[in-house]
Order: sequence, then C-alpha cells, then structure tokens
Amino acid sequence: MRYHNITKDDMLNGEGLRVVLWVAGCTHHCKNCHNPITWDIAGGIEFDEAAENEIYAELEKDHIDGITFSGGDPLHPLNRDDVNKLIQKIHSKYPNKTIWLYTGYTYDEIKDFEGLPYIDVLIDGEFIEELKDEKLYWIGSSNQRIIDVKNTLEKGEMVIYEDNKQAKLSSV
Repeated sequence: MRYHNITKDDMLNGEGLRVVLWVAGCTHHCKNCHNPITWDIAGGIEFDEAAENEIYAELEKDHIDGITFSGGDPLHPLNRDDVNKLIQKIHSKYPNKTIWLYTGYTYDEIKDFEGLPYIDVLIDGEFIEELKDEKLYWIGSSNQRIIDVKNTLEKGEMVIYEDNKQAKLSSV
C-alpha cells in the first residue's frame, strides 16, 4: 500500500480530532474530486513501519478520537488487504478509538470486506458533482451516506450515522 499523507489533529474528516491516512489509488475518478493527486495507485510513498508508528503515536494521545482512512480510495482492490490488516491492528491496539473510512464504493459493493466489522463509520458512494451540497457535513454530494457500521451489521439493515452536528444542520 502507498499513501500521500498522514494528517494530524484533523477536524474535517470525521467526528472529533482525528489522524487521517490518505491512501494512494482510486479508479472512480469523480468529476471535480477534491484530491485527484491520490488517484495513481503507484503514487505517493510506500506505507512502512515508520508510517504505521507515526499513526500509533497520534492515536496514543488522549485528545485524538480516532483514525480516518481516505484517499484515493482505501478500498481500491490493491489496497484492501493492507487496509484490512491495519484496521484490525488499530482496532485491537486502540479499542476506544473510532475508525472511519471513506470509499467511492457503495456499502453493497464492499459488504464482504473483511475489515468492515472493525469500522465504526463508513462514508460510501462516489462524489457526484451534480449532487454537490455544501450544507452537508462530512460528505460532498447527497448520494453519499454516513453509515453506522456496527448498528447496520447488528440490525441487518442500513443505519445512517447520527450525531449532534448532523442534527443541528438538518434543523437549520
């Protein structure tokens, strides 16, 4: 797996303060993507032990709520095995930290992804320029969903993630 950046103290890509891993590789190529530099699966730099330790050092901090996987697409077919392993390590090592993951695939397309049960929140769906809505929080277009994975798996039906920010925005 390759990556472009590890962002620290991020407040834009999930609830609370987060560390974000920007993974290389995406085949969706959404029109007006906010991060097209990450599309090339061979771009960025190799994810190595030093990068993994950099993430762990951030997750050790009490004020960090969790990690977000973004990109590119962390679930690009060539990333899935490595992302799965990393998600499971993080979940095991930091069970009180949340794991968010952005993907252009829909939930139905990735519901068999081995790492899914370890993800707290999944943002699914390609960004669609014609459905862009700047009033939405954590997503760029209205077709994308913020999925509460644990409740979805438990109930056997789609559960959309609810939080205070979403509730405030929808009441405006």
